[in-house]
Amino acid sequence: MRDLPRPDPGVADHRSAGRLLWWMVLRVRHKLAVSVGLGVLWMCSMALAPALIGIAVDRGVAGRDAGELAGWAGAVLALGVVQAVAGILRHRFGAHNWLDTAYGTVQLTVRQSARVGAALPRRMSSGEVVSIGVSDIEQLGSAIEIVDRAIGAVAAVVVVTAIMLGTSTQLGLVVLIGVPLLLAAVALLLRPLQARQEAYRTRQGKLTTRAADIVTGLRVLRGVGGEHLFAAGYRSESQELRAAGVRVGRVGAVLEATQVLLPGLFLALVVWLGARLVLAGDLTAGQLVAFYGYTAFLVPPLRTLTEAADKIAVALVSARRLVRLLDLEPDPASPAHPVPMPREPAALADPRSGLLVRPGVLTAIAAADPADGAAIAERLARFTDSEARLGDVPLRDFDLNELRFRVLLAENEARLFAGPLRDALGGGPVEDALRTAAAEDIVNALPDRLETEIAARGREFSGGQQQRLRLARALCADPETLILVEPTSAVDAHTEARIASRLGPARTGRTTVVCTTSPLVLTHADRVCYVEDGKVIAEGTHRELLTGEPRYAATVTRQEAS
Repeated sequence: MRDLPRPDPGVADHRSAGRLLWWMVLRVRHKLAVSVGLGVLWMCSMALAPALIGIAVDRGVAGRDAGELAGWAGAVLALGVVQAVAGILRHRFGAHNWLDTAYGTVQLTVRQSARVGAALPRRMSSGEVVSIGVSDIEQLGSAIEIVDRAIGAVAAVVVVTAIMLGTSTQLGLVVLIGVPLLLAAVALLLRPLQARQEAYRTRQGKLTTRAADIVTGLRVLRGVGGEHLFAAGYRSESQELRAAGVRVGRVGAVLEATQVLLPGLFLALVVWLGARLVLAGDLTAGQLVAFYGYTAFLVPPLRTLTEAADKIAVALVSARRLVRLLDLEPDPASPAHPVPMPREPAALADPRSGLLVRPGVLTAIAAADPADGAAIAERLARFTDSEARLGDVPLRDFDLNELRFRVLLAENEARLFAGPLRDALGGGPVEDALRTAAAEDIVNALPDRLETEIAARGREFSGGQQQRLRLARALCADPETLILVEPTSAVDAHTEARIASRLGPARTGRTTVVCTTSPLVLTHADRVCYVEDGKVIAEGTHRELLTGEPRYAATVTRQEAS
């Protein structure tokens, strides 16, 4: 036995869902070729059995020849042995192909998640990633596993059709025309099934994400009495998922019923026509038995073909989800030949928005749409590639590690790590940073103060407490340029006022950028840039903009009222 999965899954062709499935086929092509050969032998041996039984009836039973009967019965037995051996080996290779594909998909998912790294949560929900690694692997593995059976079914249908045409042109034509019509009738149900399955899997990924969020923040939710609200939201979404599953099951049930009903009607038609030919003397009794056996045999291959169409349709849905993951790119990397960064602080510029951040100044970005402010922050920190510059040099020309050391972006999505709180804050002037972030009361309430062990993601703290600790960690790093995105959105007004008044003095002589529409923070900014539709349309102090720019005043007043 070979160990699974392989050490290296290879480089996937993810230009489209179809290309990805074809790449998966090529990846196991050697074992798949063997299993296809065994599948053809397995199916064709079953297809030949009715012919041998028909001959045994005509020569042994109708002709009353015991020797002929025994000989042809032995031939049927031998064919059965071949069928059994081929079926066992085919199943073994098919299972191997399923496992190789399924767990190769897990490897692709894990490798790509590690490659994208910190950018992954911003671009794809954790529930969707988990869904790919848990449920989609089964669909992709099943699509590869059924290939050998599907090709064997096609070969068997061709063999049976050729035998029937050679025996009776009329019945052979019925089968030759009827089989494609049956497949076409079933195929009509595959498109709505595929659409509903895709909708179901999308909801499933979102619900998984919500469940993970609830479990992660359960202690905090209980502390603020919010578990019932989140539970109600989860209950509502789970009911929507159940309804979507019922819709998928409804179409699937119709498909299953069609796969049984249509071949059954087709079998009845062939037997009726065959009986008429026997009565007319155009067929022997043995040939009628054989024709009945052929038609009855055609039911499993037809179901295999419709099952293959169904599984491939479902696999395309799963492949599209995997393609979306594989298309993600990590945050920009360092250039091959980086340019040295300037020794002295320089201005940061974002040409796309027209923003210029002067060194040593506390600059606030007040955006009518908060997403615009966050996007500018990501460009200034080179979390996304752009034309942003430090001085006269594009950020993309600098070594990324050195840029990260000098320009720090602190987001609300950042996590606190498990371990002693002092280590989680990163060392440095911790006490001063805690005071600036108005977080002294958090530390004073802990049993061992800064040496207290905290859980991953700081689950024992409320949302506002986590935010203040994240701000303290960013201040401890003491970068040349600090970019903060909504650093006070989860704290009360009194705490926010303390942070706003302390932030500027704590960062004297260094560059600070704050993306916010909070009047308490904007009041203490040296310079405010108002952004609308992604562009800076006004600059000045908070008071100047409040009296001279009505759109700014409306944005800030709305924030103050909320």
